Amino acid sequence: MFQAFLIKYGEIGIKGKNRHLFEDALVRQIKYALKPVEGEFLISKEQGRIYIEASEGYDYDEALESLRHVFGIVGICPVALTEDEGFGKLAEDVVSYLAKRYPDKHMTFKVNTRRARKTYPMPSMEVNAALGEKILGAFPEMSVDVHNPDILVNVEIRGKIYIYSEIIPGPGGMPVGTNGKGMLLLSGGIDSPVAGYMIAKRGVKIDAVYFHAPPYTSERAKQKVVDLARIVATYTGPIYLKVVNFTDIQMYIYEKCPHDELTIIMRRYMMRIAEYFAKETESLGLITGESIGQVASQTMQSLASTDEVCTMPVYRPLIGFDKQEIVELSKKIGTFETSILPYEDCCTIFVAKHPVTKPNLKVIRRSETHLSEKIDEMVETAIQTAETIIVRGTEEGEA
Repeated sequence: MFQAFLIKYGEIGIKGKNRHLFEDALVRQIKYALKPVEGEFLISKEQGRIYIEASEGYDYDEALESLRHVFGIVGICPVALTEDEGFGKLAEDVVSYLAKRYPDKHMTFKVNTRRARKTYPMPSMEVNAALGEKILGAFPEMSVDVHNPDILVNVEIRGKIYIYSEIIPGPGGMPVGTNGKGMLLLSGGIDSPVAGYMIAKRGVKIDAVYFHAPPYTSERAKQKVVDLARIVATYTGPIYLKVVNFTDIQMYIYEKCPHDELTIIMRRYMMRIAEYFAKETESLGLITGESIGQVASQTMQSLASTDEVCTMPVYRPLIGFDKQEIVELSKKIGTFETSILPYEDCCTIFVAKHPVTKPNLKVIRRSETHLSEKIDEMVETAIQTAETIIVRGTEEGEA
């Protein structure tokens, strides 16, 4: 029934002279999203619209689901196409569309025609009235409501004529890649995948780093993080995931530093290593899933202590969210069920019973001097032995 999709976008429309750059980025993301879908798709831009025409036999459900993961799209309109063979053919196709699309005709409607092709012989208002008359003739149980109709029958007259009445919400935001690149500190918890989703929604291309601590964390814990990255990658495109063996560093900190400071000092070394990879990949900032006061390492004082080791910005899109809001977002994007699987990551294994909640930077720096004998060499080893996994929405592979 639907031979095409009309794609609606939001913020891109107010980008002025740069709008075409954002439109082109959105088209690239759409092409990427539709690549694994059965069928062929022709994508075109026309007067503030993006159209996707599909070949016969394409997988409608799979195409729709793929489009619902493309940032920058605010609405997806499944479209019936008709050639311009006169008003009679248009009216026939509109009536046929309604007959198939709405089995129950007890509803109100309004016709809204957009005549982008000005050579069409009838003005928009005349087309509206004439189509309304044809619809009422075919379906007497329907009635017109120009103020609050149950369905809005849209007709766009261009090179071809497009008929649609449904707008399926897209994720909104900006096309990925239009706002630089960031490095996500990804764990197996609920928060960090949501943070990655939210920053990517603003057009940021993301890569990620995960800190693994075998044998204290299992291979299944690592696979859980890869699975989370794969879900996020359905929205963001491929993610280059660095897997850092953090065991020796954690054990050394555990041995040399006060236990109430373990989490803060470990986080500081995670940030140092993550920043190394961020600079290597020309990322413009680090991204974390922290929110103020959620745990001891996320008080204002603790966040200031971890930020102190960074020379680039740290972005925390969840900073003002409470836990339930984050949980709801994780359910919306499909990461929640994976995040709650019982495989611990390295952060939770070495948590102190009574962690410091208001760390003093001078004290933390003094404690880190106890690590001076070996820590630089350990960090270098962790960086050099890191594994790279290219994670896509459907598969992953080592690089």
